[in-house]
Amino acid sequence: MAKKSTQSGAIRNRRASYDFELGSPIVVGLALTGAETKALRLGHGQLQGAYVNIVGNELFLLGAQIHSVGGVKVAEETRNRKLLAKRSEIEKLAEAKRQGNTIVPLEILTHGNFIKLRIAPGKGKRQYDKRETLKKRQQERDIRRQTSIR
Repeated sequence: MAKKSTQSGAIRNRRASYDFELGSPIVVGLALTGAETKALRLGHGQLQGAYVNIVGNELFLLGAQIHSVGGVKVAEETRNRKLLAKRSEIEKLAEAKRQGNTIVPLEILTHGNFIKLRIAPGKGKRQYDKRETLKKRQQERDIRRQTSIR
């Protein structure tokens, strides 16, 4: 039997590290339909503007978009999706939420048999914090250029 060819790419939320000061990430599972799984394996998803909410003792991904692929139709692109995590991880995230943090989805991992989501608690950055981050990055680039020239 031929082995399935799967792309080992990941769908990333590139604005997460810019908009939030992130804590330690946790990898959780996603409860998906077959069409959603196929779409994510092909890279047809988006995490920008998505967040994680705790309802009862369960985690839900809100605002993530999974787009239809070819002949396979995704029923609802932005429906709430249940996340699969251990109780201890949920309690850590609930404590972070009580402290005023937002739970931010960082990337969807599609390599291997399962589709996972990497999430982290994050505290929103102010505008001046974002400017400082950009300045640091530019200084690091300049330093690397100077060392590579010599």
